[in-house]
Amino acid sequence: MVSHFTKVRLFDTANYAVVDYESASDVIIEQAAQYNSYGVFAMPVHGLVTAVQEPLMYEATQKAHMIVPDGQPIRWTMNHFYHVGLKDRVYGPTLTLYVLDKAQKDKLKVFLYGGSTEETLRKFADFIRKNYPKVHICGMYREDDPAGDSLSSEEINKSGAHIVLVGRGCPRQEIWVANRLGKVNAVMMAVGAAFSFHAGTVKQAPKWMQNNGLEWLFRLLSEPQRLWKRYFLTNSYFIFLFLKHSFIRTFKKEKASA
Repeated sequence: MVSHFTKVRLFDTANYAVVDYESASDVIIEQAAQYNSYGVFAMPVHGLVTAVQEPLMYEATQKAHMIVPDGQPIRWTMNHFYHVGLKDRVYGPTLTLYVLDKAQKDKLKVFLYGGSTEETLRKFADFIRKNYPKVHICGMYREDDPAGDSLSSEEINKSGAHIVLVGRGCPRQEIWVANRLGKVNAVMMAVGAAFSFHAGTVKQAPKWMQNNGLEWLFRLLSEPQRLWKRYFLTNSYFIFLFLKHSFIRTFKKEKASA
């Protein structure tokens, strides 16, 4: 297995892993089998911009062991600035399936923490039991208060979990994972919408939209009142950051060659 991987830093903020689904899931399973306290973020544009703007999210990204490029614009930016040759993004819901498939082969234990509703959490658990019957769901927990923090590290450790799937939304899930590193003896994966998508309570964008970086548009059209501010402001700021850092890099190259 590949225990080490290259990281590249975007916008002087987050160190993204140069990985694909296979290599990322291999590292996760390797760490999980050893009960290592290990933090994984599946972080798209929204997560990166939040890390630029909010100190607590920035601090969380500095603690994460692996941040995967969850989003085509993130992949394009990594390829543009660093020429890493990534052929695809590493989408959190899909990475979750890769991890569950490999966890099944090793009969690992998984703890589910989050879900937008009790129904979502229950249906996600049913999805795992149906499709990955050898994965043992050793615990399930959802905060009654969206801002709550009542799940103890001791409870997770007592469950024997190898992997904790965390679906509480950005930035809450990333900050929670970062604060539990060294306390929870498991791989903690902040995977957000994976709960709702695999539970079947929220529809995923068609593949052609996902492949062309238009998933945000599909979700915006599905939930305009909730998401319009996030996507219009976040995407605009991301474009600004991209242009800013492109200019800085060009200026430095011209200065160095002068």
